[in-house]
Amino acid sequence: MAGFSIRRVMTALAASRPVFHSEADFQFALARQIEMLMPDCGLRLERPFSLDGPNRYLDLWLRTPGIAIELKYRTRRLSFPHKGESFALKGHSARDHGRYDFIADIRRIEHIAAERRMANGDQFSQGYAVLLTNDQRYWKPGRKGTFDEAFRIHKGRTLTGTMAWAEEASEGTTKKREQPLSLSGSYELHWEDYFEHSVVNGTFRYLAVRIP
Repeated sequence: MAGFSIRRVMTALAASRPVFHSEADFQFALARQIEMLMPDCGLRLERPFSLDGPNRYLDLWLRTPGIAIELKYRTRRLSFPHKGESFALKGHSARDHGRYDFIADIRRIEHIAAERRMANGDQFSQGYAVLLTNDQRYWKPGRKGTFDEAFRIHKGRTLTGTMAWAEEASEGTTKKREQPLSLSGSYELHWEDYFEHSVVNGTFRYLAVRIP
């Protein structure tokens, strides 16, 4: 159990499921892949925990090793058939929200790590925030001086400290995401190849941040 590897899991998953209809589809497929590799892990989907108020859930919880996993699946519009199945992916244009929410996942797992135990006594050992996307604007730096620059998650960046919107960010942009995000750890970001489909916008990569 101590040898859990998110890269190993994602590599195995890409061989059987190189694309997903939705984030829920990704979550379920990843859960099945983990159970095939670790049948005794006591995996749970949408596991409630006591932090940050009521009705908060983890996407995946591996009870025996004590691993928390939060997932994001952000896509550019894409329609194509694959192995007899038709995929019509939505276009998630609000990349600023996507980046903010991913960093919020890291912060959420940091809070669980600080407590060390879940509500029912399950002990935490490590966590992962995972983002899978075919939108290159997540892994490329982009231009400087934008109102969401603090939340960039491109390859090679290190996330640490407090991140906030620029003062000129509109209320519409920051709605329900007004608060700055503060991380206690330091995380250098490394993007990994997931799968290459021979269509426009067919390159999928993932970012996995480990929270010890």
